[in-house]
Amino acid sequence: MPAAQERTARAVWRALPYEEWQDTRATLHLWMQIVGKVKLKLSPFLNQWWEVALEVTPRGMTTGRIPYQDKAFAVDFDFLAHTLALTTNKGQEQHLLLRPCSVAQFYQEFLSALAALDIHVTITPVPSEVAHPIPFAEDTQHASYDSGYVTQWWQIQLRSSLILDRFRTNFRGKSSPVQFFWGSFDLNTTRFSGKRLPDRTDWPKGYSFMRYAENEENFTCGFWPGDERFPHAAFYSYLYPAPAGCETIDTGPASSYFHTELRECILPYAEVRRAQDPEGEILDFLETTYRQYAGLAGWDLESLTGLVPVLA
Repeated sequence: MPAAQERTARAVWRALPYEEWQDTRATLHLWMQIVGKVKLKLSPFLNQWWEVALEVTPRGMTTGRIPYQDKAFAVDFDFLAHTLALTTNKGQEQHLLLRPCSVAQFYQEFLSALAALDIHVTITPVPSEVAHPIPFAEDTQHASYDSGYVTQWWQIQLRSSLILDRFRTNFRGKSSPVQFFWGSFDLNTTRFSGKRLPDRTDWPKGYSFMRYAENEENFTCGFWPGDERFPHAAFYSYLYPAPAGCETIDTGPASSYFHTELRECILPYAEVRRAQDPEGEILDFLETTYRQYAGLAGWDLESLTGLVPVLA
């Protein structure tokens, strides 16, 4: 890759070394869970929990509209100005500054901001999908906020969301929007084969929600900034339930591979940054793993693939 092109790619796709922002990542994850749990509590259920997800915006992330009694409100993270805005259809507003503070303090300030808008909601006050959860009101351990890394993470999310939108275009079946799940802290989209799965009630403690999240055969892919199990940002894909032989599938780009412990296909973000065509590398990974997985699972690829219109 020519040096000039590599510099351009690295300027667009900024570095996100896990070890340098892991404390901020952990704190932000918990803040976003607090906001997300309010949306979960007040929004009517939509298949596979789509109603709980956040959406990437040109400045951050939003809950979108949330119903509450005779009003609607939204909560918006602005990762350029580093503020949190709560707004209602009645013209009411509350704003919080995103800065280093504990989860306990953020929790209190956020609930107070809701109360100032005459919105009163009780959420499950313990984080989900994290190891060793601490009740929000008691968590003074997580209190980091590096605004530079938060902006870089969000910019990757934004660019990734646009690529995932492109990936969705030629699929004719049921597919999810490109959405951010605050529990697993990842951006993803899901394609469904149309096959329902047997009802499972044996999910591990804390993961009972998977009974409704994984009740249909699906291919899921997206971007994930990593966690303690896998401390690296990466694009990923998997099919549930995993078909026989998926461990040896072609994953596309030379740097991608099947991770035997995570049971997912992985395209390391650090390798994407080095690619001559990062967007092409990501799309190759998504398209290749989709077709490989779907082929093993016996999906009707022809009927599920549609034409993309060319607009004048």
